[in-house]
Amino acid sequence: MTALLRPALSLFVVLTLVTGVVYPLAVTGIARLAFPTAARGSLIVKDDRPLGSVLIGQHFTAPGYFWGRPSATAPYPNNAAASGGSNLGPLNPALIDAVKGRIAALKTADPGNTRPIPLDLVTASGSGLDPHLSPAAVQYQVKRVARARSLEPVAVEALVARFTEGRQWGVFGEPRVNVLRLNLALDDLHP
Repeated sequence: MTALLRPALSLFVVLTLVTGVVYPLAVTGIARLAFPTAARGSLIVKDDRPLGSVLIGQHFTAPGYFWGRPSATAPYPNNAAASGGSNLGPLNPALIDAVKGRIAALKTADPGNTRPIPLDLVTASGSGLDPHLSPAAVQYQVKRVARARSLEPVAVEALVARFTEGRQWGVFGEPRVNVLRLNLALDDLHP
C-alpha cells in the first residue's frame, strides 16, 4: 500500500505546486510585463487614487455627469461580483416596469428633451457592467450635462467627439463612448 501511496502523494504535491503556484505566477509575471495596464485591471488612477476601471461601468446620477448604461447587478449597480443580465424577457412585466422607470428618470432630469431615448439608456447589457454607451445615448444627454455645468453645448459635444471610439480594429462592433473617461474629462474641463 505504501508503495502506491507514496508516488501518488508525491505526484499530487508536484502537480499542485506546478499548476497552483508556478504556472499562475509565471502567467501573471508575463502579463504584467507584456500588458501592464490590462494585467492590473485597466484602472484609471489620478493622484495615486484609483478612480475606476475602463472595463466596468460606473453609476453616475448627478445631472452634471453623463449617465451610463443601466446595470442589472443587484443589490448594487455595476457590482462586478454579481455580473450578469437580468434574464427578463421582453414581455416580462418587471422589465417593462424597469424600462418605464428609467424613461421617467431621464425625462425628469431633462424635461425639455424631446429626442427619442436611445435603447442603451434604458436597458442593461448582458453582463450588467457595460462601461460604454452609443454616441446617440451620449448625444441625448449633452444639453442636460452642459446646462448643469454652465457650459456651452458645443464644448461638451467637442469633448464627446474626442472620446468617441471607432469600431474595434476598424471592423468589429459599433462606435462607442467610455462614460467614465468622458466624465473624468468633464471634471478636468469644468470641476
